[in-house]
Amino acid sequence: MKKNKIIYWTSTAIVAGMMLFSGFSYLTNEEMKGAFVHLGFPSYLRVELATAKILGAMALIIPAIPFTIKQFAYFGFAITFISAFLAHVSVRDSANYAVMPLIFLVILAVSYFYNQKTFNLKTN
Repeated sequence: MKKNKIIYWTSTAIVAGMMLFSGFSYLTNEEMKGAFVHLGFPSYLRVELATAKILGAMALIIPAIPFTIKQFAYFGFAITFISAFLAHVSVRDSANYAVMPLIFLVILAVSYFYNQKTFNLKTN
């Protein structure tokens, strides 16, 4: 049981930390504004994604948040990682930009799996 909790909290902390970092970067870093232009996204999407990433990360790391809410965060992050992969591939960015979202998608899946396993939750 202890091993499962360590894996869960480590993977969750990695995903939440990355999402918090990118969320704040979207709001404060001028280079991120340029990245959104490079990918062809409107500026307002950057603000929406930043807000969603910060709220989703908080939902994952605060234990008192109900699992139903956490599932929305997991689902939203999965969509975000897949969309980021597709966006980078569509503008022909280098492989390291395209692969990173997939790596975080795997870490997110580990977090979700070990959340289920550690807290003995049943999914439908």
